[in-house]
Amino acid sequence: MIAGRPFARLLTVAAIGLLLVACGPKTRWDHTPQDEHVVRSGETLFAIAWRYSKDAGELARWNRLDDPSRIYPGQVIRLTPPPGMAASNPAAARRSSPQTPSGRELPPIPTQPSPQWIWPAGGRVAVEFGDRPGTGTGLLIGGRYGQPVQAAAAGRVVYAGDGLIGYGKLIILKHNDTYLSAYGHNASLLVREGETIEKGQRIATMGEGPGREPRLHFEIRQNGKPVNPRQFLPAR
Repeated sequence: MIAGRPFARLLTVAAIGLLLVACGPKTRWDHTPQDEHVVRSGETLFAIAWRYSKDAGELARWNRLDDPSRIYPGQVIRLTPPPGMAASNPAAARRSSPQTPSGRELPPIPTQPSPQWIWPAGGRVAVEFGDRPGTGTGLLIGGRYGQPVQAAAAGRVVYAGDGLIGYGKLIILKHNDTYLSAYGHNASLLVREGETIEKGQRIATMGEGPGREPRLHFEIRQNGKPVNPRQFLPAR
């Protein structure tokens, strides 16, 4: 009986602790990743959309964001359409015109043609599209550490940083409302968010990818979804 008292006391304390946790209020960080995302410091809507393979324009619609660039830490971003608004394909997006709280309609999401692409770096393709889980959503291009990485098409820098797990130092370029491209595993970033970039402009230097080998992760997304870059790049 005496030896059992410490064990019984531990069970009682554990039960009280579990009860307090269950009864306590949930924090703003408790969320279901499939349904919503809580904005962290330094995140942009484009980075959030990239993380969940969503279209940034769709997220702006679903969250009634009049200015998608003005999101703030702690803000909850819907990752699915609100009740009464179906997830749209590009054609449906053009037909829908949800309104902001001020009553003004958000602009439709147009379907725009693909730009003319060039290869972002010289080197052999080490891993093809879809051959690797996780960030196997693009090509892994081999090369040498520090070699130039160039923009595969003209565009605007919508993300430049290292906040997306699995990509290292990453640059995302917006080419139009349909196409984005990304350049990951860089050693250094030579451009900043908001800059307008010309096709072929040097934007980064190649760093180490999986296996600590010099690699560039190159990705193209169409309406937020990864597509095989080889269908757009010139043959070589």
